[in-house]
Amino acid sequence: MKLYPDILKDASKGKKKLSVLIDPDKTTGEALKKISKLATDACLDYFFIGGSLLMRDTQDQCLAYLREHTRIPVIIFPGNSLQINSRAHAILLLSLISGRNPEMLIGKHVVAAPLLKASKLEVISTGYLLIENGLPTSVAYMSNTMPIPANKPEIAVCTAMAGEMLGMKLIYLDAGSGAMNPVPSEMINQVKKNISIPLLIGGGISNPKKAKEALDAGADMIVVGNAIEKKPELILRIAQVIQTF
Repeated sequence: MKLYPDILKDASKGKKKLSVLIDPDKTTGEALKKISKLATDACLDYFFIGGSLLMRDTQDQCLAYLREHTRIPVIIFPGNSLQINSRAHAILLLSLISGRNPEMLIGKHVVAAPLLKASKLEVISTGYLLIENGLPTSVAYMSNTMPIPANKPEIAVCTAMAGEMLGMKLIYLDAGSGAMNPVPSEMINQVKKNISIPLLIGGGISNPKKAKEALDAGADMIVVGNAIEKKPELILRIAQVIQTF
């Protein structure tokens, strides 16, 4: 089962998608059980699994539970090469094209390449852009990069265009986990107008209103994580917004 062709096809038709980002360090036991049940009820499109740090060896358990108890495709959203796991269906091969740290552009990928080649994972190359949200983020700290200023959509546009020209299959604009402010609608709109590959938006989408704003602006897929950890029932409410499209 290949996931990218479906993502590409649905984006070309204007069909919106919802993904829930699960940090295995923070979502275990009853919390994981509840989220998986709500996700199934909401007809969630994808689970993203990962985090900037994995302080406990819980990723494999998390993946095993989701594969056994749901039919929702699972995609690894890796913080590093240690998070590669063949239990998932696919992995986003993230290249932090908004930064200038060579390790996040190609260095880590060289280390991961043999492991990915040997795995059964579908590898989806993704141009990852970190957007300023008003607070420092784990991604900015761990990657030693500066986010794109929220009031500079032209920088995001040119960066996304370059990512597509370099062969990226997806563009992901991320305000970061628990962001004070989500990616601005104007930036989403301008980036969407200038690329032809699917556009993912994450960070700071903490309620249905913000989800709708991102989708109205042009997001093909929204990714919700931190808000779901606090209020799992948001999955159903945001899924209702997706269905209106």
